Amino acid sequence: MKIGVPKEIKSHEQRVALTPEGVRELTFEGHEVLVEKGAGEGSGFTDQEYQEAGAQLVSLAQDVYESSDMIVKVKEPLAPELPLLRPGQILFTYLHLAADRQLTIALLEKEIIGVAYETIQLQDGSLPLLAPMSAIAGKLSIQAGATYLEHVYGGEGVLLGGVPGVEPACVVILGGGVVGTNAAKIAVGMGAQVIVIEKSFQRMAYLDEIFQGRLITRAPSISCLDEILPLADLVVGAILVPGAKTPRLITRSHVRQMKKGSVLVDVSIDQGGCCETSRPCTYTEPVFIEEGVIHYCVTNMPGAVPRTSTRALTNATLPYVLTLASHGIERAAQIDPAIRKGINLWHGKLTHEGVAEAHNLECFRLPF
Repeated sequence: MKIGVPKEIKSHEQRVALTPEGVRELTFEGHEVLVEKGAGEGSGFTDQEYQEAGAQLVSLAQDVYESSDMIVKVKEPLAPELPLLRPGQILFTYLHLAADRQLTIALLEKEIIGVAYETIQLQDGSLPLLAPMSAIAGKLSIQAGATYLEHVYGGEGVLLGGVPGVEPACVVILGGGVVGTNAAKIAVGMGAQVIVIEKSFQRMAYLDEIFQGRLITRAPSISCLDEILPLADLVVGAILVPGAKTPRLITRSHVRQMKKGSVLVDVSIDQGGCCETSRPCTYTEPVFIEEGVIHYCVTNMPGAVPRTSTRALTNATLPYVLTLASHGIERAAQIDPAIRKGINLWHGKLTHEGVAEAHNLECFRLPF
């Protein structure tokens, strides 16, 4: 199969879909890999490294799309990339369609086969291609929050870990999954008071065990949010419903009750955000203020550390890229049920229930 790796064009997105090592694995198996020149530079990978790994370097993105059976990306296609896609072509990337009706309709009209990293799901419910980026985003959420709490950035001027005689900041994390757990690791490590709001008792028990009493777990409720959010210096939104739009648990009224100069980092923004006042941002303008609260809602947070992110992403995606390339989409979905769950779009039809529900569109069964 011919696999295309275009350069990402999203603002400040320096990740690339495959490392040279990943390219080498694919070419070793007999596949052709076309890499747009400069695609890996932001992650520290040179064109020469890709060429030595067996890739064919291509000058124009248009040529990558035209010549490839499968396009492997990091982020969803932007408007300039949509005309380059063609019917029947496999697009394997983070799609996050539940948060973007316009993109969903556009991709349906292109009649592509859309396989979303974020809905590849194992039998135990885990999301192997979302997990590495979630871990990175969770850790970055505390770094970003700590920075924007500084007075010079408009924050309330609170040091996350405090000092002797001065209490540390209160960090509230909504969701105890991969994002929330990694956020908690950094926040606890920096000496903050940490509260994790999590609906699963089993997950709360797990967090209590691994953190050995260094954080507090609470079950979500209206009363819980009303009580805790006004105490928070930093709130991290880490809620995920696989493939579906994120429920907005934090209302504008909640935000209005929060401290002036406190920070909300909505990691859930890729799927629509868990806060009523959240809206997508890029690293060009990563924050805005609503009701006196600093909102950090960057949709590609791991793009800030592309060298780490690209390597972690390739580690996770490469086995699936190999399966798709070696067997084709239908056989790959039969071999691996996780890939079947990843198929969101099939030749002009929407095939993921969460996305269909988010946009009130019809959901079709795959024909195999």
